[in-house]
Amino acid sequence: MSRILIACGGTGGHLAPGIAVAEILQKQGHHCVLLISNKQVDSALIQKYGHLNFMKAPGMAFAGGLRKMAASVWSLMSGMVFARNLVKEEKPDLVLLFGGFLSVGLGLAARGSGVPVAVHEANCCPGKAVRLIRRLANRVYLPDGVRMKGVAPERIRYYGYPVRREIKHCLKADAWKRMGIEVPKKLLVVIGGSQGASALNNWVLENFEELAESGITIYCVTGLGKSSKSVVEHIATDGTRITATFIPFSDAMGDVISAADLVVSRAGAGSIAEIIRCRAPSILIPYPYAADDHQMANAMMHERHGAGMLLAQDDMDQLTQEVKELMFNDWLLAKFKSNLERLDRYDSGNMIAKDMEALAKARQLREAERLEPIV
Repeated sequence: MSRILIACGGTGGHLAPGIAVAEILQKQGHHCVLLISNKQVDSALIQKYGHLNFMKAPGMAFAGGLRKMAASVWSLMSGMVFARNLVKEEKPDLVLLFGGFLSVGLGLAARGSGVPVAVHEANCCPGKAVRLIRRLANRVYLPDGVRMKGVAPERIRYYGYPVRREIKHCLKADAWKRMGIEVPKKLLVVIGGSQGASALNNWVLENFEELAESGITIYCVTGLGKSSKSVVEHIATDGTRITATFIPFSDAMGDVISAADLVVSRAGAGSIAEIIRCRAPSILIPYPYAADDHQMANAMMHERHGAGMLLAQDDMDQLTQEVKELMFNDWLLAKFKSNLERLDRYDSGNMIAKDMEALAKARQLREAERLEPIV
């Protein structure tokens, strides 16, 4: 059995793959501790994973402005002290870092104690934390086609994004039943990512009646703190009752995405991975203020694979027409689904877990040799 620390809190895009890998490792007999943040999204997402070991760690993301920057630096220092003490207490055989502000302190503490470090980058444009700690890593997991300077090729594995085991494609009718919705004709699912997206939520409110007249039901995951659960209805001119359902959070995203005829979503790596797994055609609208514009890079790669469409937020005045045209274009939707199936060609979680087992075992053997008495 190996002892493994996983830093994965801060956003759903970091926490979800951490959970996916931890479940596999724990099932195989390893002891895992997942470091999460104090953010509301972390607390909401872990509710259904009582069988895993979570630990809240201090830290906050870097922010602009002198006062916020000073607070971020102080938080980073506190996180480093916390991580150093945790490594001494847990004595891990390996740490796995998913980026974000929790990864830096744990990466430095592990390296300083001689513990192997594995880093996972989900986005097509590597984030600041991953770029900062990449030289400390014994292994770097990257998406296909992504390059990273300063990392020897033998340390890189192109294993993609681990998706939680409950996120899987299912029949639309079954998903509608579990979600408690009726879909007379077509369903549009709108997802703003783990933080929500006010621009997408507002677009739904402003355009619902026009979409409803085309027979399009809407299910919108607004994001925590951005709304309470509600249902709006519209009686179309043909007498059909069409609804728009708003929920702040869902812990059944496999159902939500599989239920859709079309998804409108931000372009975080986690959202795209789940869209691929659930075979959902999509229009991706990257968050324009994402660090290093990584969501735009993700969306461009997805569109390049022929798995969906990209629409910049500045062009959202075209979104309603694009949805109405694509929703009823059966040929193009079928083409997207075929390409989505092609992209979902391997189990990233199992591949990463297997490689981590090998890294941890190698470390255990080195430690055993070092401690073996000389006869």
